Amino acid sequence: MSTRQEAPRDAGHARYTYRLRVSSTARTALLAEWDRCRWVWNECVARSRAVHTHNRTHPRDKLTCGPAQLDKMLTEARAHTPWLREGASVPQQQIIRDFATSRSKALKDIDKRLPMRQRAGMPRHKRKREALPTLNYTTRGFRLKDGRLHLAGGIALTVVWSRELPAAPSSVRVYRDAVGHWYASFVVATEAQPLPATGRVLGVDWGVRETATTTSDTHDLPHAQHGKTAAQRLARYQRMMARRKPARGQAASKGYRQAQAQAAKLHKKVARQRQDTARKWAKRVVRDHDAIAVEDFRPKFLAKTTMARKAADAAIGATKTALIEMGRKHGRDIRLVHPAHTTMDCASCGARTKHALPLSERTYTCTACKAVSPRDKNSARVMLVRAGLNPAGVEGIRPPGALLPEAA
Repeated sequence: MSTRQEAPRDAGHARYTYRLRVSSTARTALLAEWDRCRWVWNECVARSRAVHTHNRTHPRDKLTCGPAQLDKMLTEARAHTPWLREGASVPQQQIIRDFATSRSKALKDIDKRLPMRQRAGMPRHKRKREALPTLNYTTRGFRLKDGRLHLAGGIALTVVWSRELPAAPSSVRVYRDAVGHWYASFVVATEAQPLPATGRVLGVDWGVRETATTTSDTHDLPHAQHGKTAAQRLARYQRMMARRKPARGQAASKGYRQAQAQAAKLHKKVARQRQDTARKWAKRVVRDHDAIAVEDFRPKFLAKTTMARKAADAAIGATKTALIEMGRKHGRDIRLVHPAHTTMDCASCGARTKHALPLSERTYTCTACKAVSPRDKNSARVMLVRAGLNPAGVEGIRPPGALLPEAA
């Protein structure tokens, strides 16, 4: 079983995720811990709403609902509730931290007066049948012994070690996905693993016809179409779910749950295929180039266009994230370029067309210098120019040992 390495919020750390083999006893204990943590989360939501109502009706006597007040609430609840006290305090305290982070983000978006579609919503109740179990433990809440993960509360889990951890983990997140598989995600301090210098630079332009078009033909990333390949099977499972959908207020049938599990399993397979394709391509690009100019493209707006399905299947956001993370891991120079007017500028002379090019026009012809090139290839070269990595030819190859210019 392979691991998945992710970059957490802290720049000097990475996540190493491993599959867990969970016995029936451990599964029961984990779900009991999750029930307690879910209760704590819902109590935090209720307390937050009560504080909001009080502050709105009594503006002169405002109350607060920060981590300190919630910790005090948890201490009182554990003192008076034996069922809650039976669980470990570490995951309960950590879920309060998660709640505080979520609430703080929502309040900041409100203060910034962001549009409603861009705001992070206030935390809501976690329902038993909808929320997936997630438990967070700091160093005092877990330990690794004899290859097994021991959690606070006497829960022992077997980890499928596909490779060793590079250092001692500082925290771990134990969670279950929609398919029913359990995972342990360790946060580990990491150091850059520099690769040999190549003297090459690369420009990357994102698209839908091809996921990534670069200044090097050998490093272009074609559209893998993993979602399109699985669409027929997925539609079959979704039709089964539609036929067996329970009435409002009734429990789902066994057939509905089986179809739902099959659809979730297929969704996860497609997500893994997209991630595998992105990471392998990112590794090859980072290994062959010292500096990479990447279009800072945000594909969210494509969800409201006719290209939504194909754009989602291209997984541009996941591919971009994989490239940035791989570049940072190996000490490469990753420069993000603003995407405005990159399809209208000429990479040779810098002239800009007077009007935006329609998507049907795939060849770029400069009206100033008469340069003709494929539209996406021209955009990829524009990335290099804007990032200050002026290419010497189409491949962007520099003599070995040559210094890279600073970004403009």
